[in-house]
Amino acid sequence: MDDPAAPLSNNQPAPRTPSSSSSQLNPPPAVPRTPQALQSLAPSRHIDRMINSNHHQSPSRTIYSDRFIPSRSGSNFALFDISNTPAEGRDDSSSAYATLLRTALFGPDAAGVVPPATPEKRNLIQMNPPSPNIFRFKTETRRSMHSLSPFGFDDVVTGVHHSPVKAPRKVPRSPYKVLDAPALQDDFYLNLVDWSSHNVLAVGLGNCVYLWNACSSKVTKLCDLGIDDSVCSVGWAQRGTHLAVGTSNGKVQIWDASRCRRIRTMEGHRLRIGALAWSSSMLSSGSRDKSILQRDIRAQEDFVSKLSGHKSEVCGLKWSYDNRELASGGNDNRLFVWNQHSTQPVLKYCEHTAAVKAIAWSPHLHGLLASGGGTADRCIRFWNTTTNSHLSCMDTGSQVCNLVWSKNVNELVSTHGYSQNQIIVWRYPTMSKLATLTGHTYRVLYLAISPDGQTIVTGAGDETLRFWNVFPSPKSQNTESEIGASSLGRTVIR
Repeated sequence: MDDPAAPLSNNQPAPRTPSSSSSQLNPPPAVPRTPQALQSLAPSRHIDRMINSNHHQSPSRTIYSDRFIPSRSGSNFALFDISNTPAEGRDDSSSAYATLLRTALFGPDAAGVVPPATPEKRNLIQMNPPSPNIFRFKTETRRSMHSLSPFGFDDVVTGVHHSPVKAPRKVPRSPYKVLDAPALQDDFYLNLVDWSSHNVLAVGLGNCVYLWNACSSKVTKLCDLGIDDSVCSVGWAQRGTHLAVGTSNGKVQIWDASRCRRIRTMEGHRLRIGALAWSSSMLSSGSRDKSILQRDIRAQEDFVSKLSGHKSEVCGLKWSYDNRELASGGNDNRLFVWNQHSTQPVLKYCEHTAAVKAIAWSPHLHGLLASGGGTADRCIRFWNTTTNSHLSCMDTGSQVCNLVWSKNVNELVSTHGYSQNQIIVWRYPTMSKLATLTGHTYRVLYLAISPDGQTIVTGAGDETLRFWNVFPSPKSQNTESEIGASSLGRTVIR
């Protein structure tokens, strides 16, 4: 009752008088006496008093016990070799005891009574019959991973909104700018394109070096080596405006690009210099004479040390971001790692089966090095120079000409030659392809990345330079890049 002061119903039984015997049953008039059932099982008088004392039932309503008796009708006891029904030939004493217990708890008329179900529960049982399985793991493992959501299988939960799966980043499939680059050589062993920290692109064309300002699109002719020499490599210092130029005569020229003035010429190599790499004031040069020379531009000597180990032309050179390790690749299919003080390689990797020109250090993980092999190899391999271990290998299907890592995200881009001449953007470490870019009709032999890390420029023997937006901007950068701010179209770099 909601109101505790309401009078008792007229149908309530009268209170028990003290003269009543405690050993006698005093059921309400609506319940007939059935002493035979109890007497047939001969319960003790003590149990009889415990069960039947103060047992009164209102004729106006049905009284149910608060004891929970689970329903095992939906359980599959066969899974556990348990039978849900008494086995044949088993003693019926347990069944008799269950009948006695039900009678004692719910009254003599409850021996064959099944607890009723409310209309809502009855409808729910009819719509959703009990599952035949106790455990559902076997069934659920065949569902999709999305069905394992804690919100259920039907995904219809009021007030719960599932976040949509983030769409993969879209990389534009066409270059936003194309520059004509007449006389750009189709030579796998040269490195003729580099992009400075001041947003200036240096390109070696024949026996000349040209500078293209990415902010103003202004083209400047830096130098002309004459008819007896040609440009084999260019490399910007990490900071400042100094540009190193490797020549076919085995010399290195240092130029101040801001004033278009040559500062110094250094010798030491006998043959062409196809690879250059800066480390602060230290400049490394790799030559066709199989050697690598370490040059300190502050010293009077042309070089301070000579690194020997390659058996063929050195065509790839890269310093790590902490300037502690130098990686070199050669036409002898070898990848070597040197430290700041060694004249012999401290690590040697011989897994590639073709020339190793493509080399890139990860800016995200110390000691992670990527290298790419030529036409007979076609693989990009990853190395941990800290533990001296080979991490993984990816067969790209084409000659690997260049590699560069994004500074903004854990991705890298590779350029290729025979036979597809494609540019591929990879997500590391899964090495899933984000984009495959095509457009060059010759091997994509040259690659450089912009100082903001968003744009790459590629060059090929088809005498074009193509600019691609492949990487996202850094999280801290809110302004748009100045790169590509000039009008789109095709212009000539010389």
